[in-house]
Amino acid sequence: MERTDIISIAKSTLEIEISELEKLKNRIDEDFAKAVEIIHSAKGKLIVVGIGKSAHVGNKIVATLNSTGTPSQFLHASEAIHGDLGVIQKQDVVLCISNSGNSPEIANLVPFLKDYSSALIGMTGNKKSKLAEFSEIVLDTHVDVEACPNKLAPTSSTTIQMALGDAMAVALMELNDFRENDFAKFHPGGSLGKNLVSKVDQFLSPQKPQVEENAPVRDVIISISASSHGITVVTHDEKIIGVITDGDLRRMLMKGDDIAKVQARDIMSAHPKTIERDTLAKDAMKILKENNIGQLIVTENGTYFGIIDLHKLLDEGIN
Repeated sequence: MERTDIISIAKSTLEIEISELEKLKNRIDEDFAKAVEIIHSAKGKLIVVGIGKSAHVGNKIVATLNSTGTPSQFLHASEAIHGDLGVIQKQDVVLCISNSGNSPEIANLVPFLKDYSSALIGMTGNKKSKLAEFSEIVLDTHVDVEACPNKLAPTSSTTIQMALGDAMAVALMELNDFRENDFAKFHPGGSLGKNLVSKVDQFLSPQKPQVEENAPVRDVIISISASSHGITVVTHDEKIIGVITDGDLRRMLMKGDDIAKVQARDIMSAHPKTIERDTLAKDAMKILKENNIGQLIVTENGTYFGIIDLHKLLDEGIN
C-alpha cells in the first residue's frame, strides 16, 4: 500500500465521522436540554454505566465531568450485576451508554438502574432498545455508517458518544458558572492548574545574589559566580537600582578600562524588570519572553526579595 493510499483512508475515516457528527448536531433537542437539567439539579452524583467500547467512552466522560465540576463515577455494567449496584444512591442520576441498548448485561441491568436512581438517562443508537424503553430520557446516538471498512468496529458510534458527552460537560460547566479558577482547583499538579493559580514565590531561586552600588568589580564577579543565574542585583539602601550580568562584565573587559577603579554602578543596567512575589507565575513568564531575558527580579512591596528563572518556570510547566 502506498502512502497516498494510507492518507486517503485516514481522510475518508474523518469524513465519515464528521458527517455523523453533523447529523448528531441536528438531533440535539429539548431531550438533551432536559438531561442536562436533570444532572445539574440532582442532589447526588452522576453514575455513568457502560460495557465494551462504551465503557471506555464512559470513563472518559466521567473524567471530563469530574474535572469540570460535576461529581461523577463510572460503573461497569458487568460488575454492577455482581454487587457494584450498591454504589448507586436514590439521589443519584444514571447515564447508561450502549450503542445497541440490548446487550445482555445492559438489558438485565436497566430495570435496576431505573429503580435505584432518581432518573435514568439512556445514550443509545437504538431508540427501540431495552435501554430506551426504561430510560426517562433517550439521547439518540445512532449512526448510519461506522468508519470501519467492514462497517462493524465501533468508530463513528464511539466518536458520537464522546462528542455528546463533551457537549453535556460544557453545558453543565456553563450552568455551574465553572471558570478558570474553579478548573485550577481540580488540576493543581498539572501545567494547566499551575498556570492558573501558581504564584511567583513558589518558584523562587534559593540564591539571592546582591551587591551594593559602590562594590568593586571583584565583589561583582564573586557575587555572580556564587549563583547559577549569571546575574547579580545592585542595591542602594536596600533599594534596587540595577542589575549586572556576566555579559555586562565581558563588555566591560572588552573596553579595556582600568577595572581597579570600576564599581558596580558603572557597569550596571538601570531600571531592571521586576515582579511582585504574589503575582501569578504565568505573568512572570510573559515578561521574561517579551523582554528576551532569562531572569526576573522578584520584589516584596518594592524591596528586593529574590530571583525567578526562566528555565525553572519552563521545567514546572509554566508557559
